[in-house]
Amino acid sequence: MRTKRIILILALVLFALPGMIWAAGGQETGDQEIVLKWPTIWVGEDSKAATVAALVDEFNEMYAGKYQVVIEANPDYDAYRNKLNSQIAAGVVPDLFVFNPDPTSFSFYEGKDLLMDFSAELAGDWGDNFVSGSIEGATIKGETKSVPFEVGYTPVWYNMDIMEAAGVKSIPATYDEFFAAAEKIKAAGFIPTSQMTGGTNAWTSMLWFSHIAASLGGPKVWDKPITDPVFVQAAEILQMMYADGNTSKDAVGGDAGVAGGHFLAGRSAMFINGPWYIGRVRSDAPDVYAATKIGPAPGAAFSGAQIGFPQTNLAAGYTDDPRKKEAVVAFMRWMTKPENVKAIAFDSGAMFAVKYSVAAGEKVDQLQAQFMNAVNDASFVNSHFQFNFTTDVVAEFGQALAKMALGRATPEEFVQQIADKIR
Repeated sequence: MRTKRIILILALVLFALPGMIWAAGGQETGDQEIVLKWPTIWVGEDSKAATVAALVDEFNEMYAGKYQVVIEANPDYDAYRNKLNSQIAAGVVPDLFVFNPDPTSFSFYEGKDLLMDFSAELAGDWGDNFVSGSIEGATIKGETKSVPFEVGYTPVWYNMDIMEAAGVKSIPATYDEFFAAAEKIKAAGFIPTSQMTGGTNAWTSMLWFSHIAASLGGPKVWDKPITDPVFVQAAEILQMMYADGNTSKDAVGGDAGVAGGHFLAGRSAMFINGPWYIGRVRSDAPDVYAATKIGPAPGAAFSGAQIGFPQTNLAAGYTDDPRKKEAVVAFMRWMTKPENVKAIAFDSGAMFAVKYSVAAGEKVDQLQAQFMNAVNDASFVNSHFQFNFTTDVVAEFGQALAKMALGRATPEEFVQQIADKIR
C-alpha cells in the first residue's frame, strides 16, 4: 500500500513538473517580476554607455516589482557580433539585444518564433516617433521584427591642425589631391590615414573602400557585381592608401583600437567613423576634437557622396507570454521615447531614426552639427560594403585586404577572393 502511495505521489509530481519547467522558462510568468536580460555593446568606453545605463535604471525604478532589465556587458563589438549571430542561428535568442542590420541579421526574420514582431505596436502612435522610411527599412514581408534605432553616417574626419602643419590648405577634392596631401603629411612627420584589416569587418578600411566605390560608381554602385572594374579600381586606390607610409605600420592586422588610437593620439590626419565616436573624441582627445573638421571623401566620377545606413536596431526574442511581451514593448517604447533618444544623442553625438526637437538656445555638439550639414550637403547617400553582404563575405574582405596590403594579391585578385566567397 505504501509503495502504491509513493508511486502515486511520484506520478503527480511528474505530471506537474513540465508545467513548472515551462513557467521557469518564461512561458507563464504569473504575477512575478519580469526580468529581461540585455546583452549590449553600449557599456564601458562606448560613448552611449552612461546615458543608456541611466535610462535602464530609471526604467527599472518606474516598474519596480513588475519589470526589470539587466544589462549584460559586452564591450568587445566584434566578439558580441559573432556570439550573437551564432546564438540566434542556433535558436538561442536573448530577451533583448542590439544588432547591425545586414543580410545576415535580417535573415533571422525568417526563423519561425525567433524574433518578436512589433508590426502591430508600431502601427499606432509609437510609429509616429520615427523618421520617415525607417520602419519600412526594418520591415520584411510585412513583419517588423526589430525596431530602428541608431543610424550611421560615416564621412571623413580631418585633423585640420595636422593638415595645416603639413601645408595642406583644404580638404582634398580628388584622389590626386589626396595623395599629394599625403606626401606633405608624411613629410611633416604624421600618418595620412588610419586603416585596419582586422576585426570582423576591417571597419575603417571597409568604409574607405565604400567611399571610393561610391565616388567611382555612383548611387547604384552596389547593383554591380563585385568583380566590376569599378571595384577593381577602388581596390587599386585602397591599396595605395596602404603603400609608402600612407597608413600606420600596424594597420595590417590592426583592429578598431589601432585605427582609432592613431587619430585620438593626434598621429593620423584622416579617419573615418560615425557620429557615435564624437563623445569618445570629445572626452579622450579634446585637442583632436577641437581640430576636427567633418567632410566628404575625395571625389572621382562622382563627388560629394556620403555613406549612410541603419547602424543598430533593437530586437527581442519571441515569446508567447503576454506579460513578457508587454515588458519588452514597454522597454522598447521607453528607449525610443524622443526625449530619451535626445539625451543619448546629446551625450554621445550619435544620430538616430527617432525624431526629437531641439529647443531654441539648446547647443548641439559642434561635430554633430557638422555631421548633419555633411549629410544635408551630400550629392547622394550610399550604403557601405558591410550592409550589402553577409558576415562571412564581410570577414573575407579583411582577409583579402591584408593579402593585398602585403603585396601578396593584386586588386583583381582581391575582388576575386571576395567574389569566390560570395559564390
